Amino acid sequence: MSSISFEKATVPERDLAGLESEGTLPASRPRRRRRVPVTLLLAWAVIAIAVLWALAPQLFTAYSGTEGIAGAQRLAPGGTHWLGTDQLGRDLYARIVYGASQTLSAALVAVALGLLLGTALGLIAGAVGGVADDAVMRLVDVLLSIPGLLLSLSIIILLGFGTVNAAIAVGITSVANFARLARAEVVRVRHSDYVEAAYGSGGTFWAVLWRHILPNSLTSVIAFSALQFGSAILAIATLSFLGYGTPPPTPEWGLLIAEGRNYISTAWWLTTFPGLAVVAVVLAANRISRALARTH
Repeated sequence: MSSISFEKATVPERDLAGLESEGTLPASRPRRRRRVPVTLLLAWAVIAIAVLWALAPQLFTAYSGTEGIAGAQRLAPGGTHWLGTDQLGRDLYARIVYGASQTLSAALVAVALGLLLGTALGLIAGAVGGVADDAVMRLVDVLLSIPGLLLSLSIIILLGFGTVNAAIAVGITSVANFARLARAEVVRVRHSDYVEAAYGSGGTFWAVLWRHILPNSLTSVIAFSALQFGSAILAIATLSFLGYGTPPPTPEWGLLIAEGRNYISTAWWLTTFPGLAVVAVVLAANRISRALARTH
């Protein structure tokens, strides 16, 4: 007696897809949305608080950022003064809040200056090529060969002390980094198929540059600007710590650390809390920069 074997019928995957689209088979489960990491949410919260401090400091503290209170010199952190007071009786929390506007605005000017000049140089070098590319890249090599702090100090000595001049100096030191990245992105996009098709359909050099090359080259540059924002904050704070930035009594985070270093053994909070503010904002900017780089 011959044995009869029953095999399991199989349906090709493309047929399954067709049956699913016609409603014969149940639709597959929707994919779960990717959750935003807690660290990224925390980073955005830190940046948001710092920006609100810079825009409306009077909403976060009732004390002045420059006027001291008689008899309240170097008080430890407590209920009345959350982060203590300095050697002149000024509330440290209020000085940190009011100092956010000086530090963040200077860092923003520095990043904007480096972004505009660096992107323009990188765009010219990558799009034109030839002699222009060689000249720009040799200039970039010279700027990168000089330590950033030394170059910033040299520029400040030429321009003079102050918050604006410190921001300009930091911005100039970042031009080379932006130019090198922008040039690499422009070269990559210039050799893509859609750019060649735009040239083949009769597009002029400037039209293709403006409509296709520049927009598709800015994603990585903008992501890098977030990272550069944290570096600019560190550079601005360093210059103020050395006495080349914001002059006293205007509060600025680097200046607060410099003023409290003479009392670090008796009033540790004068350097600890401004330093934590700098570290928190810089780490938050770096975390956001990594997230933007992965997105693009």
